[in-house]
Amino acid sequence: MDNRDRKQYAPATERNRQPILEVLQKVIPKEGNILEIASGTGEHACFFAPYFPNQQWIPSDPDRLLRLSIEAWREDCTGNNLQLPLDINVTLPDWDEKLDDSAIAVIIAINLIHISPWSACQGLMKGVGKLLHSGGILYLYGPYKQKGKHTAPSNEAFDQSLQFRNPAWGVRNLEDVVELAEKYQLILHQIISMPANNLSLIFHHL
Repeated sequence: MDNRDRKQYAPATERNRQPILEVLQKVIPKEGNILEIASGTGEHACFFAPYFPNQQWIPSDPDRLLRLSIEAWREDCTGNNLQLPLDINVTLPDWDEKLDDSAIAVIIAINLIHISPWSACQGLMKGVGKLLHSGGILYLYGPYKQKGKHTAPSNEAFDQSLQFRNPAWGVRNLEDVVELAEKYQLILHQIISMPANNLSLIFHHL
């Protein structure tokens, strides 16, 4: 099989990549590498990396087939700073140890928190808290409940569909995510409303 045949596609990527990029260009510092957790198909990584040419974009995913897709997208990436994908599963203890020497300044997770068990959010925050230095940035994108309530009927329907697929998945309560982040010195700096009732959350490491 030609490597390019291993490409997978996520329809939402083309819809949300430009709005996400506009936020990332405002919040990502000009130095330090960028780690993307749960990169999925690799479409986001391929699109974003060329906009940050002086930094290494490090994709990752625990799914072998998705890592093959990321590699296939990487072949067509217009920049030369997109690294090969890492096998990272944030539900495993000490997942961050393999990245201790990677000079990471920014960690990005797009559509991870709700399409995973809560233990993934817990593991993410713990590892991010250890990896980032003071001033480092964690960027999260996706839908959230606020004060226990959905912000739109479409989000409620999406939440129900997620829980039907896997009872451990679901749209999380924003306040719970923020409280968990604070345990690891990650402080919510900014909330940005995005299309389709999603949010961009920017955390700074103390």
